[in-house]
Amino acid sequence: MRDIIDDRLVGALHLRALTRRGFAHDAAREHTAFQAGTLRALMEGHLGGDATIGELLEHGDLGIGTVQHVGGELVIVDGEAFLVDGHGVVTRVASQTPTPFAVVCRFSPIAEVEIDGRVDLQGFRHLVDGLLPTAGPVAAVRADGEFRDLRLRSVHGRQPPYPPLAEIIAHQTQWSVQAARGTIVGFRFPDEIAGVEAPGHHLHFLSEDRADGGHVLDMAMTDGRVAIDAGDELHVELPSHVRLGTPGVADRAAIHDIEEG
Repeated sequence: MRDIIDDRLVGALHLRALTRRGFAHDAAREHTAFQAGTLRALMEGHLGGDATIGELLEHGDLGIGTVQHVGGELVIVDGEAFLVDGHGVVTRVASQTPTPFAVVCRFSPIAEVEIDGRVDLQGFRHLVDGLLPTAGPVAAVRADGEFRDLRLRSVHGRQPPYPPLAEIIAHQTQWSVQAARGTIVGFRFPDEIAGVEAPGHHLHFLSEDRADGGHVLDMAMTDGRVAIDAGDELHVELPSHVRLGTPGVADRAAIHDIEEG
């Protein structure tokens, strides 16, 4: 097991059953991320949702994920939740909307850098990694500014019986936005918790005018500010019907297809 998830992450990863009262953690704690469900459960077709967006927003003002039936890409900015559906339409999400999978934090940046000149997606990821003082279970990122050559995606919701997530992603919608001012929010997770989350960088975009958004497949940032928050802990709430599996043991190829496809 030590080769799968090391002692540092064991102490920082907290897993518990979702209670009928919702999340049972202290909302005031800083540098803690809260997650509903797991990527593994989502991949297996558990798309109904047990926690609500309102419960998540009690614990964070920045986040990403999806909603019940996987009806699009969820973007949480400044404590407001938005959904980008399979047609690319952005709408505000009601607090009572269930979610099978989402992660939030109360964003408190520990480092920031100004961008003046074109930085592509690979360069953006390297920049975020370089701002982090140490490795940890979760790192949140927020970038505000001007973006170009955005390639975004979302998916259409499904009704029961739910198919596996890979099938839904295979029918995703992609589109391009030549230029937009807005915000990228997301997280970087370590390889050791693959299956609980998607390892690597997971980024969503929302334009300032709320006209465009989605899961980021490609982009370039040309001006603005990038800020990161290194989380000390990740709390994961598991619905009773969801199995955890073993953190770090997951189909990496399938996860890559879901994230980068």
